Amino acid sequence: MAHSHTHHDAHQGHDDHHDHGSFKSYMTGFVLAVILTVIPFGIVMGGGFDSRAMTIGLVVLCAVAQVLVHMIYFLHMNSSSEEGWTLLSTIFTVVIVVIMLAGSLWVMFHLNTNMMPQMNHELQVMP
Repeated sequence: MAHSHTHHDAHQGHDDHHDHGSFKSYMTGFVLAVILTVIPFGIVMGGGFDSRAMTIGLVVLCAVAQVLVHMIYFLHMNSSSEEGWTLLSTIFTVVIVVIMLAGSLWVMFHLNTNMMPQMNHELQVMP
């Protein structure tokens, strides 16, 4: 009887009732991830829509959906896991990604403006 009590104590830390996924949930996540990859790839390789903003919007929407699919089906993140630390780390990650993207776009825009000004061929004198 002492053996079963010790055996129970040894697995007590692992008995936290978190859903670690099943084959069905992994396959659902995989299929959704493939679909969310194929849709923007097909649209972009096909030349996109007539509206560039619509093409960009759909690609961004699929990217956000892809992130959510990975977080839910593969990382098993839900509202009850780890007492809010998951939400806090997700918010931190989103803030860092937004800062990185905004900073990269800002730098690229200003590099393009400062390094590639309108070419003035009159200043170039050919001997």
